[in-house]
Amino acid sequence: MRFFLALLIFFSSLLYAKDDYVIGEGYQVGELPIYLGGYLSLDYRKKDEEDRYRFDEMSFMSYGGNDTISYMAEFEFEEFYVKTQNDDESISEHDHKLYLERLYIDYNMDETYVLRMGKYNSPIGFWNLMPINVLRATTSSPILNEIIYPKYTTGLDLSYTTFSQGELKLDFILQNNTPIDEDYNNYDIDKHYALGISYEEDEYTLKLNGGYFSKRDNHLEVNDFTYALISAKYEDEKYQFLLEAAAQNSKDDNTNYASYAQGLYRFTHKHIGVLRLESYKDELENKNDNIAIFGYTYRPLYPIALKAEYQQHTANDENQIIFSFSVLF
Repeated sequence: MRFFLALLIFFSSLLYAKDDYVIGEGYQVGELPIYLGGYLSLDYRKKDEEDRYRFDEMSFMSYGGNDTISYMAEFEFEEFYVKTQNDDESISEHDHKLYLERLYIDYNMDETYVLRMGKYNSPIGFWNLMPINVLRATTSSPILNEIIYPKYTTGLDLSYTTFSQGELKLDFILQNNTPIDEDYNNYDIDKHYALGISYEEDEYTLKLNGGYFSKRDNHLEVNDFTYALISAKYEDEKYQFLLEAAAQNSKDDNTNYASYAQGLYRFTHKHIGVLRLESYKDELENKNDNIAIFGYTYRPLYPIALKAEYQQHTANDENQIIFSFSVLF
């Protein structure tokens, strides 16, 4: 049902789209402040003696609004088609479910307060606010982004921003309800309370996040978690440096640690080099690893990315090469 609804909204609106379409900026519906767009990504992974071919993401988005009210709706196929093969067998898998990734409304109360209602990317750290592959520096995401906090929250987010010498922003996250599309999240949660503080001045940004969430299993509360994260960023026309470090603790006294440091250099606006160093310890899954990632991105146009990365792991049998193609339309 979601699939046909998304396709109906998307393709019927193309009939009213303006002729001056620019790739990556979406189609405007007539003269209305409403846009239709999306993105897709394909990738190939070589891991020891295993090859994986994947049609990973195909997303349909609608967004727009005015100075007071704006919205975002995003439906996505994830791992639409995956083929894995080695010397012994070849396995093809399909996931044709259309997930509801984001659905929220923003109410701009004034120049300082914004209230967000719905399902949204949790405003934690830097990486979690870059959910679209084509806009990220690498195809892969840091492990920190998967094991520390809920990537999505269904509820309210009240942000307060003040401007003086720099920009100070506070975020208050509140979820105390059943999530929208609980299958599309790294944690199935029904509670999430968090606070975020960030300060930006010139090329520098510093963020602190902390919160609590409860994980569900078959719609039953099974564990409680607290987490804390510190993030820092420097960015100018040529360089970007990111640093994030975090810890998570459960009521069973299991503790997860994760961190990464990433440097990015823009040779030109089309050619980008990336180096990321990661480390994590996951006591819940009894896993730990140190990872070095070397990446390169080519953008013939900004909304199109061809990426390659090599991952060197200390964990056995985890070294891999990834190539991907992604586009925002």
